[in-house]
Amino acid sequence: MNETKTQQQEATSVLQRKGTCIEFFSAYQEMDLERMLNLCTPESIVYFEPLDQTGTGRVHELGKNIWTALMECFPDLDNTVTSLEWIEAQHAVKCRVSIFGTQRKDFAGIPEHGLRFDSEHIFIFKFDDQALVTELRVLWDHDKFVQQLTPADL
Repeated sequence: MNETKTQQQEATSVLQRKGTCIEFFSAYQEMDLERMLNLCTPESIVYFEPLDQTGTGRVHELGKNIWTALMECFPDLDNTVTSLEWIEAQHAVKCRVSIFGTQRKDFAGIPEHGLRFDSEHIFIFKFDDQALVTELRVLWDHDKFVQQLTPADL
């Protein structure tokens, strides 16, 4: 009986963490940065993997700055969660997400040409005991992202 109760608690814990991920992307979709940040601990770390060391920092600083710039430069920014997977060994949720939008301002050294990007991202969330995000890894094909925003004749 105790084993079943423990399994139920673990299943509930996984569902709660997946729910946090869905809430994060819902807030992202609504461009509600404060709601996104409130799902993360104050000490949480983000790793924007393709950006190496410059892409590593605190969610409430670096993450906030990058997401703010994205929202300002891509006013129709949107996302679609295509899968969520619990990774037992890492106690993490892996989310596949399509992120897309039309560039309306220069972004991170990429001049604005009114072009649209559509990029698959992988987000890996780790959590504390209250299902708040403590670590977030974000992976995408950065070269393809830049290519989509660069006119073919340049």
